[in-house]
Amino acid sequence: MKTVLGRKRAIASTLVLLCTSAASQAAPTHTNPLNRDPLVREAYDHFYQLDYPGAVQRFEQFHLQHPGDPQATTLLLNAVLFQDLYKLDLLDTTFYSNDSFVTGKRPNNEDPKARDRIFTLADEAIREADWRLSQNPNDIDALFARGWTRSLKATYLAMVERGYASGLHLSIQAKDDHQRVLQLDPDYADAKLVFGVYQYVVGSLPLPFKILIGVAGISGSKSHGMELLQDAADHGAITSVEARTTIALFLRREGKYQQAIQVVSSLKNQYPRDFLFCLEEANLRKDSGGANDAAAAYRALIEQASKPGYFPSAHVDLAYYGLGQSLHSQHHDNEAAQAYEQAAWSPTAGVELKRRSLVAAGNSRDIAGARQQAIQDYQAVLQSGSDSEQADIARHYLNHPYQQD
Repeated sequence: MKTVLGRKRAIASTLVLLCTSAASQAAPTHTNPLNRDPLVREAYDHFYQLDYPGAVQRFEQFHLQHPGDPQATTLLLNAVLFQDLYKLDLLDTTFYSNDSFVTGKRPNNEDPKARDRIFTLADEAIREADWRLSQNPNDIDALFARGWTRSLKATYLAMVERGYASGLHLSIQAKDDHQRVLQLDPDYADAKLVFGVYQYVVGSLPLPFKILIGVAGISGSKSHGMELLQDAADHGAITSVEARTTIALFLRREGKYQQAIQVVSSLKNQYPRDFLFCLEEANLRKDSGGANDAAAAYRALIEQASKPGYFPSAHVDLAYYGLGQSLHSQHHDNEAAQAYEQAAWSPTAGVELKRRSLVAAGNSRDIAGARQQAIQDYQAVLQSGSDSEQADIARHYLNHPYQQD
């Protein structure tokens, strides 16, 4: 039973984390006309430089220009949500490339004001969509906006609040909305992201669990999911970038690193000042076993981030953490510890990354024989908060020095 529940939570988190939206410059034939508005495109240019304040300001202006339109409200919601997720250090896909995000303990660092605004915008968009659907049940744009809003709210519930049950419920509703869109218009490519993720995730489940959920009428196909995601990547007006990001993450989870690198490199070339795309390319090089290439990529990224204005927004702590992992894999333990400590004490580091970095630094110090420095790192974890998975690990290593297998 515990195994089934654990898998169910994994399904929920994967559905929720990835059923989100983004934008590209391509404009398909079938899309809401609002997505082609010059102000929307300008806002997304800022969004993909991680200039979230600039994006939010423009989407707020667009929202005011289109009162009562659920698509305008959802565009603003998307920007506000991702601004908060980036602030909380929750947009590095390393957290989601395995199931530890679901199973581990993590403190809730929720900003109540941000939460209230996100939920208020979500409720507003759903009310607006519901009203339009009460006038016309086949209003495709309203169905899409409602499904997108539900997926964004589900994202917040899972990533920030870890409300997997409610997040899963909303994710399924989002899938149902977008499946209905595709029934009405098979060429509405933006709707293929949410439905594609659903198909892929359900299709990836072990056979016994597929049989179990099949009784409830839930089914999926990995290959069909990838086809839908690729269609969204090729033709989506506001889902192309997110679809490619999703494809890369699925490839990463499957260990298909070179294919994932190709996808992420295309995103990096399109948005060279997007810190996260540059970071993801380095992460994939690390995961593929190219420690030297990865270390060089992380160092280049750190150097670029030190140049005023090169990246509108950079969480350099994430690059230092990845550099530490690359150096650790090469047994450069003193250098790895220094990189981890740089990550922990970077001004942009979130609480969870800080604790993970300090535990890793302590481990590297132990391997290098610098026990007193290791103890200092473990103690710093406890000083940042004692009720976390990383605090439990630090307490163990305070009594039993880390030994590499």
